[in-house]
Amino acid sequence: MARAPRRPARSHRPKARTPAAPPPGKRDFLSLADLTAAEILEILDIAAEMKTHLAAGIRPPLLAGKTLAMIFQKPSLRTRVTFETGITQLGGSAIYLAPDDIRAGERESVADIANNLARWVDIIVARTFEHDFLLELARSARIPVVNGLTDLLHPCQVLADCLTLREVRGGLTDCRVVFVGDGNNVAHSWLHAAACLDFHFTLACPPGYEPNPEILAWATRKARGSITVTHDVNDAVRGAEVIYTDVWTSMGQEDDARVRRQSFRPYQVNAKLVRRAAPNVLVMHCLPAHRGEEITAEVLDGPHSIVLDQAVNRLHAQKGLLVWLFAASPARRAEDRRNAQ
Repeated sequence: MARAPRRPARSHRPKARTPAAPPPGKRDFLSLADLTAAEILEILDIAAEMKTHLAAGIRPPLLAGKTLAMIFQKPSLRTRVTFETGITQLGGSAIYLAPDDIRAGERESVADIANNLARWVDIIVARTFEHDFLLELARSARIPVVNGLTDLLHPCQVLADCLTLREVRGGLTDCRVVFVGDGNNVAHSWLHAAACLDFHFTLACPPGYEPNPEILAWATRKARGSITVTHDVNDAVRGAEVIYTDVWTSMGQEDDARVRRQSFRPYQVNAKLVRRAAPNVLVMHCLPAHRGEEITAEVLDGPHSIVLDQAVNRLHAQKGLLVWLFAASPARRAEDRRNAQ
């Protein structure tokens, strides 16, 4: 996301790291940057198929007997409920592991946790602070590991957002997405998506709150559409087809909340800002929202808002992801049967 007071030093700012090669024969979902455009679209296609099936009362048990372990270091509504519901609808089951259940790095090492879980369950979802925790988990586990959120990235959220935009506007091609707010984990995953898919992405943020420079450089180099970072929010949203925002203070940043509110105040998504965008602009928010801070209640609940569609699609996008990770889509299963004949 008028120069505001300087941002406090952030020595804890997450860094982009390259994970070691995973064990052969397994898929992880740690970052959208690890996928090709074709793979992302395949997951979205499976997700749409799962959503259509559910609406028709069809629940194919594609993951019958599979168990999902959920390591959560942060509280959650959407991530926890949608993963638990999703694996259940697919015929599997979930085990929730709260911070005090395992005390990773204190009671036992991340590698030991991964190696034990890999002998009991079939897939791990981790919602953590440090991205390195996720990478070590994936290096050590011989089963798929999914990034449910880290301080660096939130790929499951953006996967659901892309599914939502495909439904509402028919696709992402040439779409102008403007993210108003912090260059945070959600913005980073949007940069990865913009680099893989064919749309234009702009981040409007206050000075000092720009995205991770390595992620920005990678996305700019890879993208077919435009990638822009600006401090001029009014210019950024002019003609925008999508305005996206997120909380100004994320979990773990509470000590900076007062300074952040002052820095981000000119970046509030309100009716005046929305009027600068395209007439049919879509307003998105990953939730939870702090009404009256990053977005007004009028806009959040207004006719341009599709935030609840996004929340609904967390379920379907993650079901598509789980099926894809196990290569269990109906089309793939049919192909496997034909190849076996």
